[in-house]
Amino acid sequence: MTVGLRGGTFRSFAKDQSVKNHKIGRETAHRVAGYGRPFLGRIVVYLLLTVLAGGLVTAVPLLLGRIIDQGVDVGDRGVVVRLSLLVAGLAVLEAVVTVVIRWFGSRIGEGLIYNLRREVFSHVLRQPIAFFTRAQTGALVSRLNNDVIGAQTAFTSILSGFVSSLVQLVLILVALFSMSWQITLLALLLVPIFILPARFMGARLSALTRQQMTLNADMQARMTERFNVGGALLVRLFGRPRTEDEEYAERAAGVRDAGVSISVNRVFFTAALGLVAALATALVYGLGGLMVIGGTLTTGTLVAMSTLLTRMYAPLTSLSNVRVDIMTALVSFERIFEVLDLRPLVREADDPDRIPAGPVGLELSGVAFSYPEADEVSIASLEQRPEAERTDGHSVLRGVDVDIPPGSMVALVGPSGAGKTTLTTLVTRLYDPSAGTVRIGGKDLRDVSFDSLRDTVGVVTQEAHMFNDTVRANLLYARPEATETQIWHALEGARIAELVRRLPDGLGTVVGDRGHRLSGGEKQRLAIARLLLKSPSVVVLDEATAHLDSESEAAVQRALDEALQGRTSVVVAHRLSTVRDADLILVLEEGRVVQRGTHEQLLADGGLYAALHRTQFRR
Repeated sequence: MTVGLRGGTFRSFAKDQSVKNHKIGRETAHRVAGYGRPFLGRIVVYLLLTVLAGGLVTAVPLLLGRIIDQGVDVGDRGVVVRLSLLVAGLAVLEAVVTVVIRWFGSRIGEGLIYNLRREVFSHVLRQPIAFFTRAQTGALVSRLNNDVIGAQTAFTSILSGFVSSLVQLVLILVALFSMSWQITLLALLLVPIFILPARFMGARLSALTRQQMTLNADMQARMTERFNVGGALLVRLFGRPRTEDEEYAERAAGVRDAGVSISVNRVFFTAALGLVAALATALVYGLGGLMVIGGTLTTGTLVAMSTLLTRMYAPLTSLSNVRVDIMTALVSFERIFEVLDLRPLVREADDPDRIPAGPVGLELSGVAFSYPEADEVSIASLEQRPEAERTDGHSVLRGVDVDIPPGSMVALVGPSGAGKTTLTTLVTRLYDPSAGTVRIGGKDLRDVSFDSLRDTVGVVTQEAHMFNDTVRANLLYARPEATETQIWHALEGARIAELVRRLPDGLGTVVGDRGHRLSGGEKQRLAIARLLLKSPSVVVLDEATAHLDSESEAAVQRALDEALQGRTSVVVAHRLSTVRDADLILVLEEGRVVQRGTHEQLLADGGLYAALHRTQFRR
C-alpha cells in the first residue's frame, strides 16, 4: 500500500510557510479574477472534468469490492467478467479525462502566462531609462519568469488540486462511512499523525529550498558576470584563474549540499508517510478482518475500504496546505502588480499629434530638469540595495533657451556633469522637462505620438549598442521595411560597405554580444548606417567619437558628415575639434548655458570655452 505522493502535493511542502500570515487585499483578488475571465468557459469545463475524475477515483474501489462479494465469493463468473470490463472501461475513461484535463489546464495556464508576460514586457519597455539604471536585471527577468509561472498556479494546479481533493475527500468519506463508520472513525484518528509530519517537514523543506534558491541565484549571477563579453575580458586581463575556480566551486558546493539535504529530508518524509500508511493498512485489515470473520463485514467491502483509505490521505494533505499554495500564488500576482502599477513617467497623449514631415527646427524654452525621485521610477525589491533611497533627483538643467533653425547644427560642450547628455534625453523624450517646453517643428513633444517622434529623431551614442544578431537585423531594427538597395546605400554613406562585404557572411554575419566582434570604429559606423537607413529629420550625436583612435575617428567623422547633411542636429562634443564648423555652440556649466556663439566668437570672448580649448590644444 502506497500513499499518493504526487508532484502537486509534494510541491506544496516546498512553499514558503511565511505567506500564511501575508494579507491579500480585496482589490488584488478582484484583479486576479480579471485575468481568469478570458478563460472562464475553459475553467468551467476544466472544473467539471476534475469533479468527474474525482468520482472515478472513488468508483473503482467500490467496483472492486462488488467483484469480490457478488462474483468471486458466490462463484458468479458473469458478474466478475461484467464488472471487470466496467473497471477496465472506467480506467480508460479516467485516462482520457486525465489527458483532457491536462490539455485544458495547459491551455488555461499557458494562455495566462502569455497574457501576463506580454503585459509586463510591454509595460517595462515603456519605463524611463532611470528605471533600468536602478533595477537589477536578474530580479526584473524573474518577474517575467518565476512570478508569472507562480501566478499561473492560481488557475491550474491550485484550482484543480483544491477541487479534485475536495471532491475526492467528500466522496471517499461518504463511501467509507456507508461501509463501516467504526473503521472510518479509527482511520481518521491517524490523520493528525499524517498531517503533523507533513507540516513539520514542509517548513524544513521550505527553509532548505529558499537556501538552495539563494545559493543557486548567487552562482548563476557569478556565471552571468563572467560569461558576459566584458566580464570575460576583465577576468582574462586582471583575474586570478585559481581564485575564480575556488570561489565558483564554493558556490557550487553550497548548491550541492543544499540539494543533498533536500533529498535526504524528502526520503525521511516519504518513509514517515509510508509508516502511517502501513499503520492504516494494519488497522483496516486487523479490525476489518475480525469483522469479516464475525460476519458484520464482507471481504469485498474490506478490500474496497483498504483501497479508499489509501486514496484518502493524499487529498487530505493537499487540502491542509491549500492556503499556503493559494497565498503563494497571490503573492506572485502582487509582485507582478507591483511592476504593472509603476506608471511610466513619459506617457503618450490621449489624442497625439504628429511632427510635420520634412526639415524641422528645434526649440527649447525655459527648460529645467531634475531627475525623478527613486519611488517614481523604481521598485525597492528590484534594486540591489535592500531599500531604495527615497530621493534620487537633483537639479541638472536650469533655464535653458535655444532656437535651432531647420538644417542647423548645434554643439553642446562643457565640463563633465554640466548637463549635456541630459539635454539630449529631453530632445529624444526619454524624459520630460521639469519646467519649460521642448518643441520640434513647432510641436510640444508631450503632444506628439511616440511613433512620430521616433520617425523624426535619430540618435548615435558614444557606446553604439548592437544586438547579438546579424548585421542586417541590426540595421533593419531602425527601418524594418528597408530594401537591400537601401541598406547598402546606408552602408556606403557610413563608409562601412566594403568592410561588410569582406565579412564571412556579409549582411548575414552575426556581430556578437553587444557587437563585440566589431571594433569600436566599426560599431560606430554601423550605428551611423542604421541612422542613415532611418533617415530622420533631427539627429542627436552624444559624443559619438569620444573613445575612438585617430584613424577610426577620421572614418567615423566622414560618415557623420554624410549623416548630418541637410538635417537639424544636436552634437554633444568632448573633442572641440569636431565642432569647429557648428552653426551654434552652447557652453554648459552646472546646468546653465553660460556662453553661446560660433567657434571663432567664443574663442574671441574668452571664458570657459576658450579655457577648454587651451586645455585640449596645449602643446
